[in-house]
Amino acid sequence: MKIALMDSGFGLLPTAAAMHRLRPDADLVLSSDPDGMPWGPRTPEDVTERALACARAAAAHRPDALIIACNTASVHALPTVRAELEPGLPVIGTVPAIKPAAAGGGPIAIWATPATTGSPYQRELIRDFADGVEVTAVPCPGLADAVQHVDDAAIDAAVAAAAARTPDDVRAVVLGCTHYELVAERIRAAVQPAGAPPIALHGSAGAVAAQALRRIGAEPSLPPGAAGSARGTLTVILSGREATLPEAALAYAEGSLLAPATTTARG
Repeated sequence: MKIALMDSGFGLLPTAAAMHRLRPDADLVLSSDPDGMPWGPRTPEDVTERALACARAAAAHRPDALIIACNTASVHALPTVRAELEPGLPVIGTVPAIKPAAAGGGPIAIWATPATTGSPYQRELIRDFADGVEVTAVPCPGLADAVQHVDDAAIDAAVAAAAARTPDDVRAVVLGCTHYELVAERIRAAVQPAGAPPIALHGSAGAVAAQALRRIGAEPSLPPGAAGSARGTLTVILSGREATLPEAALAYAEGSLLAPATTTARG
């Protein structure tokens, strides 16, 4: 079984790691666009063009499914990518986990890129899944870029700025950009009031990985978190060029989890 994932950059690592935990035997293809990231400030047309390029590079490896592990690309490019690749290749998008966050009551905050925060897409998700719940949309300028470059000072500054815009009474925070899941605990520490009940963080990685398996009729080979001997290969594509996993990815636990996989590269 082979699963491909695409994103502008390291945002695909959480979903790839979740897939590896569910199916350590699966071959993974990671297609990203470091030459063009961040995608957030780009026009919808430009995002769609770059997402298609990443999707085509991944599809050339004949995966069983393609995960768009990027909220921005899912907002702007999912219909176009599906129109080109389906039904031959199932394409799974990434939706912010607003529904499960709202199910626990409110208030909740949604951290996302400025472009996603102001999008009709996010407003529709709030209307559909969080009606009657107090929701605060929190734009996080610069956070995805700082995570991509493993810039600790910039990460801390962006997280602190977003935390200052987050009401003190929120009970859950939706991580509306896949990059943010890589620094989830730093976000939790910034928004958790002293002495208050723990704030829930809601990412999408686990649910999206499970959905991809359902789309192709596959089952997890091991319970989540269990250890196993079978291990799939890892193919890395950077802006259309096959390469190895960037060393910077190892700064995150999700990258380190994937690194021991047998990596294939040509050229």
